[in-house]
Amino acid sequence: MKRAPKPILVRTGQIDFLKVNADTWEWRDVYQRLLALSWSRFSACIIGLYLGLNLVFAAAYAFGGACVYGMMPGSYLDGFFFSVQTLATVGYGHMYPQTLYGNIVTTIEIMTGVFLFAVITGLIFVRFSRPAARILFSNSIVIAPFNGKPNLMLRVGNPRASTLVEAEFRVMFSRDEPVAEEEEGFRHFYSLKLAFDRLSSFPAALTLRHLIDEDSPLFGVTPEALEAASATFMASIVGIETVIPASIQAQKSYSWRDVLFGERFVDMYTPEGTGKLTVDFGRLHETAPFPPTSDPE
Repeated sequence: MKRAPKPILVRTGQIDFLKVNADTWEWRDVYQRLLALSWSRFSACIIGLYLGLNLVFAAAYAFGGACVYGMMPGSYLDGFFFSVQTLATVGYGHMYPQTLYGNIVTTIEIMTGVFLFAVITGLIFVRFSRPAARILFSNSIVIAPFNGKPNLMLRVGNPRASTLVEAEFRVMFSRDEPVAEEEEGFRHFYSLKLAFDRLSSFPAALTLRHLIDEDSPLFGVTPEALEAASATFMASIVGIETVIPASIQAQKSYSWRDVLFGERFVDMYTPEGTGKLTVDFGRLHETAPFPPTSDPE
C-alpha cells in the first residue's frame, strides 16, 4: 500500500493553505528548506547534524576495539574526540588508525566531512550574501479623497542606506462575488491600477494610490461590503538592490479590517531649506481624519 504524502502547510497573506496529496518532494528541497529557516533554527540543525555524525562514528571506532592508536579500546569518549579531529581533517597525530577497519572508517568519515563542510559553507555563504528586502508597509490602508476624488492609499518605505532601483509596485484586491454556478460565491482577483506602478529610483518613502472611479472594482465600496465579501489586499514590491546587484521582493497582506475610511496618512517629509528632506519613518503608519478637524478656540 502506497504511503500518502505528508500535508504541506503554506501561509500566504491572511490565509493558511494545507496542501494534501501533493507528492512533489525532492531531495533538493532540503537545501531550499535549510535556506528558509531562521538563523537560530539553521544553527540548531547544523550543530545537531555535526554532533550526530560524530556520535555515529564514535560508536564505530568504539566497536572496532584497538583500531585507533592511542585510544583506549572500546572507549566511546576517546572515539568521539578522535571523530571530531577526523571529521574536520585536523589530525593532531596523537591518535591515528592502525588497523584495516580503522582506516576504512576513517576514510569514510573524511569523505563525509569534506562533503559536509562544502555544503555548510555554501549554505552560510548564500544566507549572508543574499540581500534582505527590509521594505516597510503601512499597517493600514486608507480610503479618502485625493485631488477631489476618492482614492485607496497605502504607504511603503525604504529604510535602507541604499536606493532601490527599477522598483515595481502592485496591489491585488480579492473578494467573494456571486456567480450563476455557485451558491456560496466565487473568489475574484483584481489588479488595482495605480497612479504610478514603477519608479527608476526608490530612496525613501511614498504613498501608492488607486483612483476609485467607475472603472474600479472598489467603486461605491463601503466597510460593510468589504466585510461581507471577506475582502483582502496584497501589496508587493520588486526591485534591484544597488550594493549587491540582486533582485529583492517584499509583500504584505491586508484584510478588510485594515481599511480605514475617511483617514489620510500624515506627512513624513520635512524640508530643511538646504536641498535636504527629513523623512520620519516613525510616522509611516500614522493617519489622521479627513477632512481635518479644527481645534476649538
